[in-house]
Amino acid sequence: MIINNKNVEELQLHKSNPDYSTKKRQVFIIGSKGIPASYGGFETFVEKLTAYRKSQDITYHVACLSNRNGRFMYNDAKCFNVFVPQIGPAKAVYYDIAALKRCIQYIKERDIEHPIIYILACRIGPFIHHYKKQIEALGGELYVNPDGHEWMRAKWNKAIRKYWKYSEKLMVKHADLLVCDSKNIESYIHEEYSEFHPKTTFIAYGSETSPSTLADDDPNFHKWLEERHLRVNDYYLIVGRFVPENNFETIIREFMKSHSTRSLAIITTANDKFLRDLENRLHFETDPRIKFVGTVYNSELLKKIRENAYGYFHGHSVGGTNPSLLEALGSTKVNLLLDVGFNKEVAEEAALYWNLEDGNLAHLIDEAEKLTSTQIEALGQKAKQRINTAYSWDYIVTEYEKLFLKE
Repeated sequence: MIINNKNVEELQLHKSNPDYSTKKRQVFIIGSKGIPASYGGFETFVEKLTAYRKSQDITYHVACLSNRNGRFMYNDAKCFNVFVPQIGPAKAVYYDIAALKRCIQYIKERDIEHPIIYILACRIGPFIHHYKKQIEALGGELYVNPDGHEWMRAKWNKAIRKYWKYSEKLMVKHADLLVCDSKNIESYIHEEYSEFHPKTTFIAYGSETSPSTLADDDPNFHKWLEERHLRVNDYYLIVGRFVPENNFETIIREFMKSHSTRSLAIITTANDKFLRDLENRLHFETDPRIKFVGTVYNSELLKKIRENAYGYFHGHSVGGTNPSLLEALGSTKVNLLLDVGFNKEVAEEAALYWNLEDGNLAHLIDEAEKLTSTQIEALGQKAKQRINTAYSWDYIVTEYEKLFLKE
């Protein structure tokens, strides 16, 4: 996304600015890498929250991870850069704390009444009590989005997973409100942390069903297909981070067992060690159908790729409403999802489901190959209707605005 002078300008912020009127609700958002969004679920959420906003009674302040300090306007939100040194895995914790300090100082200096600080994810639990007291003293409230089960991710070692779980516990304990984007996560919060009597609400993540702006004969799309030896409606698709908990191993192994003559196109991030480990176990390089096709950061091109896939595999097993699943339901007709509560909550009857038992997914793939055009169209319509009914950005932003403006 190109930033121009129309939507980005350096700010000189003064106490007399009308945005600091008591009639405006000031909402400070911490935890995303910032906007404009280039990737990531939280970044896209903040982008859409500010872009689709309807109420003029809310002013958004958005922390942005940066290699320099400064302020700018984007989508009528007041964005502030937070410089963070390269300190490895602790970078995200440093960033959230630094952003939180900046917000508290900003609120103090401008005597902002009844501010809301909304923290995305549970990274700074061991430190939050100290800052919660300051927020309370300022008459503010602390909202937290607990995200998914970060402490279950296989990429973290045992010590980091322990930190994540402990941090989650303390964020739940001190939050005035937990905004859960999954009903399964909301239930988990109440069951796991009943001792704190957590106050929660459910507002899902959003998506769109509008078609790609690229034409069917777009040369960039067809060049992308040709370079990867793919054809329209003749490939299955995976889009997601290349990590074990997304069950790439199961999907690839089962696809190799299936009788499908289509390709499996895998759009994912680089992880050389995981790739070597999978090859050593599966020997997928001997199967010409299995194609790792790199990453795609052009959102319209990615949408076009989804629209022209025969089917989409979703193997995410770690918590929350996953953005890539919503995007698939909005664009791809045949969706084959891992049978866990998070995924079934989203897709309901608009998808086909598989489990981790040997041969289960391979059988489902073979059955998917037998679907008639009428059955495929019906699945596609159900999927789009599911997004339009419960996950449209217009609806999600309306729900957030009701929440932020509620006295």
